Amino acid sequence: MGSSRLTSRRRQDQGFKWARIAMAVLATVGLIDTGSITLNRWGWLGQLSCPGGNEACDKVLNSAWGSLFQGAVPLSLMGFLAYLTILTMAVMPLLPGLSENRSELSRRTWWGLFALSCGMAMFSLVLIGLMVFKIGAFCFFCALSAGLSICLLILSLIGGGWDDLGQLIFRGVLLSLAVLLGGLIWASVVDPNRQEAVVDGRGVPAAVKTISTPSAVSLAEHLTKTGAVIYSAYWCPHCHEQKELFGQKGAAQLQVVECAQDGQNSQRELCERKGIDSFPTWEINGKLEPGVKPLNKLADLSRYEGSRQF
Repeated sequence: MGSSRLTSRRRQDQGFKWARIAMAVLATVGLIDTGSITLNRWGWLGQLSCPGGNEACDKVLNSAWGSLFQGAVPLSLMGFLAYLTILTMAVMPLLPGLSENRSELSRRTWWGLFALSCGMAMFSLVLIGLMVFKIGAFCFFCALSAGLSICLLILSLIGGGWDDLGQLIFRGVLLSLAVLLGGLIWASVVDPNRQEAVVDGRGVPAAVKTISTPSAVSLAEHLTKTGAVIYSAYWCPHCHEQKELFGQKGAAQLQVVECAQDGQNSQRELCERKGIDSFPTWEINGKLEPGVKPLNKLADLSRYEGSRQF
């Protein structure tokens, strides 16, 4: 009996090596997934090719729930850090030179792997719910991350060699409820459906609030007069950023083409014919210019000769 207890204790401390390796592999995939999204959001990586359509992925990732602190931090960065922590905890007990503390380190990291993967899986379910019921678009990268989180949780349950399942389930339920409640509260707080942003149901861009300078209004009028067009999507924060540069009166003078399928006055077919795959995209003198442009740059591209006191 003593030998049996010793074997059980060792398994509880060390778990299964194959499970750690599998978790390390999945965490690496998660790092690539969330890292690519983060670099793209920071402008350090080009347009991502999203299975199912780039517009749907852009709509999800650029939504109000795609970032923290009013858009300052991409939510994908938090996912990247979580996967990095999973990877670190998974491989630490496998490193050489830890013979004396390996069992204790293994036991503690298994609890850490379970707790973190459980929290990630529950929060991923909240995000999937938002994607389906609130945003109404499918993002492959987000679904992949959710699937990875669930797989990590399953591996932590199988691989930890748990003896006290009652304690494991109790802690897991408490953690799941806490993450679920916190996630739902956060989702409701950042919901963009505010009174000032709603005009006639869905598909309406946020109102421009900055004050226009006379030069900005003059540039906007010049752009429209010369046939310049800005291809936009109502949910796109970068499109709103571009309009804010012009201000209220200036933005009102722009010729804006709504490319979102569910946007108000959508001209989706025109956007597809033009090959628009990122927002905003300017069309000036027959040439497409993607991305937010400073007003001086727009003035140069359109050969504007008026005042530039923007």
